Amino acid sequence: MIRLILWRHGQTAYNAERRFQGQTDVPLSAVGRQQAAWAARHLAALRPDAIFSSDLIRASATADILARLTGLGVQLEKDLRERHGGSWEGMTDTEIREQYPEAHRTWTPPDGETAGAVADRASAALERIADGLPAGTLAIVVGHGAAMGLGMARLLGVPAELRILGPFGNCSWSVIGRRQGRWRLFEHNVGRLPDPVPEPDAERED
Repeated sequence: MIRLILWRHGQTAYNAERRFQGQTDVPLSAVGRQQAAWAARHLAALRPDAIFSSDLIRASATADILARLTGLGVQLEKDLRERHGGSWEGMTDTEIREQYPEAHRTWTPPDGETAGAVADRASAALERIADGLPAGTLAIVVGHGAAMGLGMARLLGVPAELRILGPFGNCSWSVIGRRQGRWRLFEHNVGRLPDPVPEPDAERED
């Protein structure tokens, strides 16, 4: 089996402000760098064999933090870029809702990429990555919420419009695997667990 861990980049100022980023090259914020450093320690413990990333700076900077821990190089793949949002890029969710109410309802930027086009290119990029890896390999793929979500859904045969899979949180990841040409989802949106509650004191016998 080939396994891919799809890891979303850390937070940016646009994320915090709920702005549509698309392919605007927004860097990580201080919070995003902290998120990436924390998550990278967990991912490095899985001993990945390779790291791939979107070439947008918020993704490649996230990947670089993991690369420093593992000693692996980062291989850039432009087809992992986020969905192009056209005139929506830089707008807040509220602004999009007010100015493009019908397009907002279906979340379809009128002059941007369609969900189908994003699913096509992102899933093709993931297939190419898997094709280039030897059997038994674990690779980290760093990218963006919409592009990876749509690409993953396409590989799993899930229609994007059903929105069955929840969105990726910043610096959260999913694990998919391919065996004999078929993809399976093993984990989704990992990395956002709260601190566990303390264990109760053991009961003492009199």
